[in-house]
Amino acid sequence: MKLPPGSCIKVLGDILPNAKLFRINLGKDELNIGLHFNPRFKPHYPDNVIVCNNSKQGRWCQEIREKNPQFVPGQTISVSFIFDGKQFLVNMPNNNQMTFPNRLNLEEIDFLGIYGDFNVKKVDFE
Repeated sequence: MKLPPGSCIKVLGDILPNAKLFRINLGKDELNIGLHFNPRFKPHYPDNVIVCNNSKQGRWCQEIREKNPQFVPGQTISVSFIFDGKQFLVNMPNNNQMTFPNRLNLEEIDFLGIYGDFNVKKVDFE
């Protein structure tokens, strides 16, 4: 992909009705993930939460957890990821935002992976 700083990735899709979780990974490759964005849902987990992390050579680092009131199983959502070189800015429904630092010091985004209980309708690169 070779997306430089300033790039935006917009993902549109459906969270499946009985969703447990879904994951959107951005980074260099499957083992070096700059942003692991992972919404998780009740009753499969104790709370609705978004877990963010990164992995270096396949090893997970220190995760960050935030409450997740903005994602609901069964809804269609749009999420955008802006990579500015220093961090990832995530724009979510209802004007919610979060940031995650570029811990791997990535110079570009070469990898996008979308997994779990999520049906992708469209991905745009800007």
